[in-house]
Amino acid sequence: MSGYNTRIVTVHIGGEDYRLRILADRQQFHDPDGAAERAGISSATWPIFGMIWPVGLALAEELSRFPVDGLRILEMGCGMAISSLVLQRRGADVTASDNHPLAEEFLRHNTGLNGLPPVAYRHAPWGEPNESLGRFDLLIASDVLYEPDHAVLLAGFIERHAQPQCTVLIADPGRGYRGQLGKRLEAQGYARTELRCRTGGPEIEAKGRILQFTRPAGE
Repeated sequence: MSGYNTRIVTVHIGGEDYRLRILADRQQFHDPDGAAERAGISSATWPIFGMIWPVGLALAEELSRFPVDGLRILEMGCGMAISSLVLQRRGADVTASDNHPLAEEFLRHNTGLNGLPPVAYRHAPWGEPNESLGRFDLLIASDVLYEPDHAVLLAGFIERHAQPQCTVLIADPGRGYRGQLGKRLEAQGYARTELRCRTGGPEIEAKGRILQFTRPAGE
């Protein structure tokens, strides 16, 4: 690709192989028209979207068997959107979303690499109103709580886009901000449980958790 380097990797999830074009390393940066800068993405954080993170693999593995029939699903801060690809292969109604200007392009390419139908994509910054996005039955994300304001922004986004009866799955490698998110979602009527990560390597399987927030109808 012009302006930055990529490589192709293969990951094994739910008994299936997925080929992914990702950034070559975390030293990549390309923002010729300033789109990332306008979105609040610095040169240091620019490549984060284009990497594979172990806890993201753990979430995708969980979603390879999670009950999804009849659910409208949104992946928030999708990055490489591995979970969306897994759900698309399962025939789920999934939409991927991110704030990075290249996330959609990489998703389109990786969908084609795996012979899948196009995955719906929406540009969705957490702090901006987006009424046309609608509401979802299941909202998912992985390793999205790495900045001090992310818990507040994500909780607000979830409040605007969750159905009254909803489940939220957040895969987290053990960051300190997950407690803040938990408190805010509990205030929205969600009950919290934690699932152990089934994959992602020894550290993720020991310290990482998939936080499951469930809100029944009527809350």
